[in-house]
Amino acid sequence: MKIFNTLSNSSTISGFILLGFPCPNEGQILLFVLFTVFYLLTLLGNSSIICAVYWDQRLHTPMYILLANFSFLEIWYVTSTVPNMLANFLSDTKVISFSGCFLQFYFFFSLGCTENYFLVVMAFDRYLAICHPLHYPVLMTRRLCTNLVVNCWVFGFLWFLIPIIIVSQMSFCGDRIIDHFLCDLGPLLAHTCKKAPVIELVFSTLLSLPLIIPFLFIIGSYALVLRAVLKVPSEAGRKKAFSTCGSHLAVVSLFYGSVLVMYGNPTSEHEAGMQKIVTLFYSVVTPFLNPVIYSLRNKEMKTALQKVLGI
Repeated sequence: MKIFNTLSNSSTISGFILLGFPCPNEGQILLFVLFTVFYLLTLLGNSSIICAVYWDQRLHTPMYILLANFSFLEIWYVTSTVPNMLANFLSDTKVISFSGCFLQFYFFFSLGCTENYFLVVMAFDRYLAICHPLHYPVLMTRRLCTNLVVNCWVFGFLWFLIPIIIVSQMSFCGDRIIDHFLCDLGPLLAHTCKKAPVIELVFSTLLSLPLIIPFLFIIGSYALVLRAVLKVPSEAGRKKAFSTCGSHLAVVSLFYGSVLVMYGNPTSEHEAGMQKIVTLFYSVVTPFLNPVIYSLRNKEMKTALQKVLGI
């Protein structure tokens, strides 16, 4: 097979070799079909939410506008990894160019950083809606919502400009074989010709801050929400308050539960198999599950999606 020839001559190729999920050709084809179905369903689910929010006037509120932007983000987040992974399943060489690898690195982490910011803004929106219901229309205006959305996108893509510039200027030695299905930071740093502790510290800080600070903000927001909900006298009122943030809490738990394992302590080493499974969960499985979570736990969204899908 060409893959073995490529591995033996990996030091002469112009790029990296992404091993992905090594298995016989039949297994590669099976994985290709499986992830193609996952990818198409993810695109369908998130696109349906965007269309539902756009077409249903009742959903033209900050909560659903943020959700539509989040779904749009998820489409691009999964697209930053899956198409290349699918091509890799059918490739004999499994080579990705330096520029392709650096672009994937930048978009994958920038979109992930943007997702952190959107989760924070969505938690802030639920905090205002539950803790300050009478003032919510005055506080969460269309202008504020628009500014928050724009800032999420802008700061998400600005945050990793410095890391991608640094990475693209590095020299890489050795076999340049990455035992992963994407160009992750850890494997890239492992193949640099010269170890630079200062640069690793900078990367560690830049990876940790947009994870830990938003996570703490979300925890604080929901602590205040919980305190406000427990003060509601009626059980029906408490259930209604919890139902408005249940979907977001589920998405937060899925995303941060896996991401913090990988990047909460970026200097720690994980086995290649563990890296792939955890990364696969938050980069592929979570975007697939998000539309299901929001449609199952939200009656208004369920009704709008049924109209969009003609069910």
